[in-house]
Amino acid sequence: MAESVVLKNISKTYRMYQSKGQQLADLIFPGKKGSSFHAIENISFAVEEGDVVGLVGINGSGKSTLSNIIGGLIPATSGEMEVNGEVNVIAIKSGLNNALTGAENIEFKCLLMGYSKEKIAKVMPDIIEFSELGDFIYQPVKQYSSGMKSKLGFAISVTANPDILIIDEALSVGDQTFTDKSLAKMLEYKKQGKTIFFVSHNLSQVRNFCTKIAWIEGGKLREFGPTNVVMRNYSAFLKDYNKLTPNQQKEFRDQLATQRKNQ
Repeated sequence: MAESVVLKNISKTYRMYQSKGQQLADLIFPGKKGSSFHAIENISFAVEEGDVVGLVGINGSGKSTLSNIIGGLIPATSGEMEVNGEVNVIAIKSGLNNALTGAENIEFKCLLMGYSKEKIAKVMPDIIEFSELGDFIYQPVKQYSSGMKSKLGFAISVTANPDILIIDEALSVGDQTFTDKSLAKMLEYKKQGKTIFFVSHNLSQVRNFCTKIAWIEGGKLREFGPTNVVMRNYSAFLKDYNKLTPNQQKEFRDQLATQRKNQ
């Protein structure tokens, strides 16, 4: 199989400030005020066509940052990335305009994808049917629940038929029937040789659906490899982590956060 996504030493660093004065001073004298936070640091791996890669890690590990970089939503600070194919990102509220109705959001996102008015009119019924939103499709998205927004975003993205699909917790909300239908659609994509990145805390879904796992801890790639190997190690880590008291868990997270900061 050909490689669809290749990451080489990908890092994302944010400047952190305690006040607007610090931010202004850092613009005038770079590096003198504020601190740096390394959301992800030197991540490297390659993914082939047909791979379904699960991104796992405790909250705040950097999974969404990495998926957003792969999806082209945010730039990396450093490193090299090669993406071969069209990419769509599905996340809760991703790219939806709350002021527009569901139908207007479909039209707007399809226009951004380069669809003609004629093609939009052709795919609109399929998107509405897949979303299961019924008459709510004509209501403002600001009135939608998280599950409804997830349904709409997923329906739009899968209709676009991308080469690479990134799903960031989009199936963590909503009803089981829609989740099952969405997983079935992703299995169809998998059989077609498309690449899928799957960000989820639902370990059962990750085990059953993914072929490879990237375990992110403290912004760094702790392990990458076959699902059965990495998930065995990650599950053992979670078992030990969950045995810790809330204070001990906080100490562990704080230690990781401290390691990601530069004054």
